[in-house]
Amino acid sequence: MTSIPPHASTELDAAAASLTAESTESSLSADQYKRKMARRKEVQQQRLAERTVEKGLIIVHTGNGKGKTTAALGIVLRSLGHGYRVAIIQFIKGAWEPAEKAVFDRWAGQLDFHALGEGFTWETQDRDRDIAKATAAWEMARTYLRNPAYRTILLDEVNIALKHGFLTVDQVLAGLAEKSPDTHVILTGRGAPPALIEQADLVTEMKLIKHPFREQGVKAQPGIEF
Repeated sequence: MTSIPPHASTELDAAAASLTAESTESSLSADQYKRKMARRKEVQQQRLAERTVEKGLIIVHTGNGKGKTTAALGIVLRSLGHGYRVAIIQFIKGAWEPAEKAVFDRWAGQLDFHALGEGFTWETQDRDRDIAKATAAWEMARTYLRNPAYRTILLDEVNIALKHGFLTVDQVLAGLAEKSPDTHVILTGRGAPPALIEQADLVTEMKLIKHPFREQGVKAQPGIEF
């Protein structure tokens, strides 16, 4: 394979940006479109040739918008499809039976699912008990983080536990340092602390634009919120 000089990535990014700045595809002739797509393919192939590192990722889904856990469960489903072992530890949820748990029961031999919370903090109204529950969930999470048999681990709503002070950032960062080099860990929940974002490999912030509960008074509905 032809070697790519160190500065190639910057040049390729610039080339990709210039392609984006060109006329939209709908205004191009068939020949122009074909040439543009051929150049885009060349840029993409060169870019892919540069990426040779493979590692377990720390992934953070945060922000005030809806979809953090939903997106994480998509990664879980993909991992299961590849035959990987997966663990889900839910830190706040647990007072009710989440619908996703019923669906994932069919992967019982491949997936470990633990809903270890007791619901929203305004429902529990017992900070000491919330801390105890979060601590127990974190200790269980650590057993999975240290187990190289698990390729993907979802720590659902752990950011909420951090936000409320049920866990410390140092605790979580130390636990992440124990994970297998090949294990992907997803941490969800709004208010992810800066230190966790700094440590992560992939961070997505869900931005709230509109929400039917707020703007229209629409109640939480099965299949959407739970």
